[in-house]
Amino acid sequence: MPTTPNAQNPSDDADTPDPGTTEADTTETTNPTGTTDPTETAKAGTKTGTSLLTRKADRIDRLAELMGPRDDGSGGAGIWRTAFRRLRRSPMAISGAVIVAVFILIALFSPLIAPYSATAQTWGSEVFPNQNIFVGPRAENWLGLDNLGRDQFSRMVIGARQTLLVGVVATLVGFGVGALLGGTAGAAATLGGRWGRTLDNAIMRVIDMMLALPTLLLAVTVAALIGASLTTVMLAVGIAQVPIFARLLRGAMIAQGNRDYVLAARALGVRKHKIALSHILPNSLGPVIVQSTLTLATAIIDAAALSYLGLGNPDPSYPEWGTMLADAQRFLSSAPQLAVYPALGIIITALGFTLLGEAMREALDPKLRK
Repeated sequence: MPTTPNAQNPSDDADTPDPGTTEADTTETTNPTGTTDPTETAKAGTKTGTSLLTRKADRIDRLAELMGPRDDGSGGAGIWRTAFRRLRRSPMAISGAVIVAVFILIALFSPLIAPYSATAQTWGSEVFPNQNIFVGPRAENWLGLDNLGRDQFSRMVIGARQTLLVGVVATLVGFGVGALLGGTAGAAATLGGRWGRTLDNAIMRVIDMMLALPTLLLAVTVAALIGASLTTVMLAVGIAQVPIFARLLRGAMIAQGNRDYVLAARALGVRKHKIALSHILPNSLGPVIVQSTLTLATAIIDAAALSYLGLGNPDPSYPEWGTMLADAQRFLSSAPQLAVYPALGIIITALGFTLLGEAMREALDPKLRK
């Protein structure tokens, strides 16, 4: 029988796929039974979807390469690591850290650094304060002698340990008590409801009364009530710093209480004390830690002021820079170096802690980041 031009061979139609058909259509057509195989269709669809995802991923990678590497200085690190990276590039932070490190090393190793005893009047026969005869710096005594013939350099080095001890202990007292009061008030105001707000008001009114008195006047009042001693100076300066830490931590916790993660934790049914201790408090300690560095400089100055007023450690075997400054007041006209050395020690040490604290505050504050 002759074949017409319009007739098509079924086998040719099955072997040659239509250009417009997909791989899935071809698979269905070449099924020997003439029916659609769901397994083959699913495999073909999966393969097609995988190829599409691969092409999309390649396009995204190519787009990222065209945009160039992203360098924001953080590298996905935490806030403390990012702040530390900025501190390493800050001249103010480096200067403060060097001063603080030198001061701490001198204070810790003062018995090894001091060449003589701080109380030995070895050169008393060479000094005549009544006749305004003093011994200045020389090879044997680098900073000269005081009015009793004691080595001034050794007394400065030994006094650094007392100054560091007073500053650190006073700051820890203020930080501990202030954090306890401020943390309690902040947690009560944020999560305590009506009774929490009442407790917050009661605590903060006490803090406001403490703030009504100047820091130094409050420290003098406490020292006068307890009596002159080294412990008195530590407690007096520490109590004077309590309101600063309390108000700062309370404000930070109230600000953190309105964040999304706190609202999410409350919506999930997390207990309030766990939210306060595990979420709000750790995120609120940054400003308080920075303030402790600044407070340490203030504590050193306040401790020196109390010693200058005669409320410090009365034991002469433990020299302190404030006491040395008070003893040198009588000889300002004849031997001003006796007052210059301890004054410079107080100023430089306080400057070091202040520079380091200000640099830390700028590094941790998002508004001041460059």
